[in-house]
Amino acid sequence: MADFGITAGQLVAVVWDKSSPVEALKDLVDKIQALTGSESRVSVENINQLLQSAHKESSFDTILSGVVPGSTTLHSAEILAEMARILRPGGCLFLKEPVETAVVDDSKVRTAPKLCSALTLSGLVELKELQRESLSPEEIQSVQEHLGYHSDSLLSVQITGKKPNFEVGSSSQLKFSIAKKSSPELFFFCWSDSAKPAVDPAAARLWTLSANDMEDESTDLIDSDELLDPEDWEKPDPASLRAPSCGEGKKRKACKNCTCGLAEELEKEKSKEQMSSQPKSACGNCYLGDAFRCASCPYLGMPAFKPGEQVLLSHSNLNDA
Repeated sequence: MADFGITAGQLVAVVWDKSSPVEALKDLVDKIQALTGSESRVSVENINQLLQSAHKESSFDTILSGVVPGSTTLHSAEILAEMARILRPGGCLFLKEPVETAVVDDSKVRTAPKLCSALTLSGLVELKELQRESLSPEEIQSVQEHLGYHSDSLLSVQITGKKPNFEVGSSSQLKFSIAKKSSPELFFFCWSDSAKPAVDPAAARLWTLSANDMEDESTDLIDSDELLDPEDWEKPDPASLRAPSCGEGKKRKACKNCTCGLAEELEKEKSKEQMSSQPKSACGNCYLGDAFRCASCPYLGMPAFKPGEQVLLSHSNLNDA
């Protein structure tokens, strides 16, 4: 059996499932305990109970999963993420899993590239395939019994991966330093005060206009009004600015966002119609008040108003009158 790089004093977790033979599991645990030097340094976990375990983050230096001889363990994305969580920064995961060599739709067993992708998404780095071999007759029978999967294109793959040397959620302050001395590497990206390119005096004068230049006869100044033609000074006819479709048809109607003036024109026409629909005084004394109004006056009951002031009457007042 490979020692998986386990040394004395390390904390190791051995993950097993129902397909793991009991005697092979005990034999593996005894050999790992001999490497760590203490029984309390080895934790044996069932894969179905791993998510409910009370392990804190960064609890183990090494995790072995599916490496029990004869086991055919499949690792879900949640299990891989949990293993990455309880691994210490820089810790290693050794994983063994049956994989498909052929692409099968809706397959319960993944291919080796998909398994590597799942390990990467869980947060592991430096993935390396250690071993690829055919399944033994016992392992084929275990796949059929415990996984309910039948295939003639299965292989057993052992992969290792490491957790990065930092914990999830950790932070570090970035130090920025500005180099004052110019170097060949930074010459084209950062100009220091002493390395600024020289400015051509003739070019600087070309783009500089002083007050003295305004009195120089050689300086030609252009009047912006001279650039306009006589047609540009004429005020356009509002009808020419109106869109061709505005106001056409039997019923004139302005657009929702009218800018040609049709909306204002229709509003004025509507106001004139309202003014013309108001009743006119026959005696000319309606504005003085009820004391000067006749019995059939439509303004009867309304307060006095100034001559010429617009007074709107409701339909009820007109009907009552």
